[in-house]
Amino acid sequence: MLRNWLPFLIYGLFASGITGLMLFISFALSTRARTKPAQQGLPFESGVSTGAPTRQRFTIGFYLTAMLFILFDIEIVFLYPLAIVLDKLAWFGFSELVVFVGLLAVAYVYVWRKGALEWE
Repeated sequence: MLRNWLPFLIYGLFASGITGLMLFISFALSTRARTKPAQQGLPFESGVSTGAPTRQRFTIGFYLTAMLFILFDIEIVFLYPLAIVLDKLAWFGFSELVVFVGLLAVAYVYVWRKGALEWE
């Protein structure tokens, strides 16, 4: 029984070893000791000093667009399993696919008409 799990054990040890090696190399070659403590926490952008970090507030449109993206993205994920078994489901699967894509289209048109996809 252990013989079946041996490839997984080897793979896990190999992945852990590479991860540990990368962490060790990053700490060994890091520039922590060479930087000045006052500059350590500041962001670096193309050599231009940005000054004090400021918080930027996002509008509700940003969050609405992000939620709509996630919603449509998750719905599209459901199309993949249906496409895999579509030949086994025959006409029933095809009708389900048409209904699902139709509902997605109706939702997309509704969101578009409400102006939720307009970036201001």
